[in-house]
Amino acid sequence: MTQASRLAFFELSPTCLQAMVNLSATVKKSALGPRLIELVLLRVSQINGCGVCVDMHWRDLMRQEAEPRHVNAVAAWREAPFFTARERAALRWAEAVAGIPLRTPDDADFAELQQHFSDNEIAELGYAIAVITGWNLLNVSFRNQIPLNPPPGF
Repeated sequence: MTQASRLAFFELSPTCLQAMVNLSATVKKSALGPRLIELVLLRVSQINGCGVCVDMHWRDLMRQEAEPRHVNAVAAWREAPFFTARERAALRWAEAVAGIPLRTPDDADFAELQQHFSDNEIAELGYAIAVITGWNLLNVSFRNQIPLNPPPGF
């Protein structure tokens, strides 16, 4: 641990915390499936530099018995042979959305997404990206630390 946490936000504002927890739980039950959701959550967390979330979503993928090499390659998914066309489209979209405001997702990004996902699934993917971005911003800005011994279930 190189820096002390600034604020234990998860102990404060319980109504807001519960809303985030509820959205996270809803997203994980989406039609996209647990593996794809976790891949997207992991990738956005990597982009946003959120160690807490990278650790959590890596562990979630390991609990799903994902192949460790596949999970390790998420940050370099373009060069890795492990991802389906559907996963690649979702990861590309997640990166494009995570890049706002530096760049706006373009029509080509969206057109590729539409080849692999229904409108409802695209909306669910949007909510997944939104909620993990929120968690990332909270964890990074308040310097929430990766726990040495994660609590059960996390």
